[in-house]
Amino acid sequence: MTIHILVTNDDGVYSNGLRMLAREMKKIGKVSVVAPVSEKSATSHSLTLHRPLRATRIGRNETYAVNGTPTDCVNLALNGLLKERPQIVVSGINVGANLADDVTYSGTVAAAMEATLQGLPAIAVSIAGRTRLCYGPAQDIAARLVRRIIRNKLPQNILLNVNIPNRPAKLMHGYRFTRLGKRQYGDSIVEKVDPRGEKYYWIGGDILGEKPVVNSDIEAVSEGYISITPLHLDLTAYSFLRKMSAWKV
Repeated sequence: MTIHILVTNDDGVYSNGLRMLAREMKKIGKVSVVAPVSEKSATSHSLTLHRPLRATRIGRNETYAVNGTPTDCVNLALNGLLKERPQIVVSGINVGANLADDVTYSGTVAAAMEATLQGLPAIAVSIAGRTRLCYGPAQDIAARLVRRIIRNKLPQNILLNVNIPNRPAKLMHGYRFTRLGKRQYGDSIVEKVDPRGEKYYWIGGDILGEKPVVNSDIEAVSEGYISITPLHLDLTAYSFLRKMSAWKV
């Protein structure tokens, strides 16, 4: 049976990373592409509820541009747009890393989350760089993981967040299975005034640094390793839940 792979992203349907990922996935099976018509970075796990969505087919292949978020794209693809339901979803290849707390903002990761909620295995793939990107290692590890998951599956409610150093394969040190690290963000908000005298704001918190976390995704990528982090969608704090049993509210 031919495996059917859904490819999506948050950088937009015309991004190089999406094109490279789809090309690699076609070596494994049938590929459908459903992605935002424009960049939707940092949209997190958001759905469009207050306006209609439109999906425009591009070319002769099963490629669609959606005027919504990455989550919209996956939801739409799995629940009506595609004639045949995919068996796995791969999101990326994202320009820029999605490490540590980034996963709570990332549209790339959110697309994989939506697939997981819909009962499908999913991978989010990002390169830790923004210029002169080396897509080869990212394509390779995505393909290897898809083949592995096809054989061995993923546990329910778990997705893989993969971050690749931006360097040629010959300079890569291998891969590590990691936990999420911890970053420190600055509270940078720029306030300006428009030509009509009204204030407006740009949110642009800078990364001030990373807190040292052993075996973290940040540590792995900084040392030249591919980071593979399993993420669990059950956010319940079980250790604290046990302590709360003694509360009297």
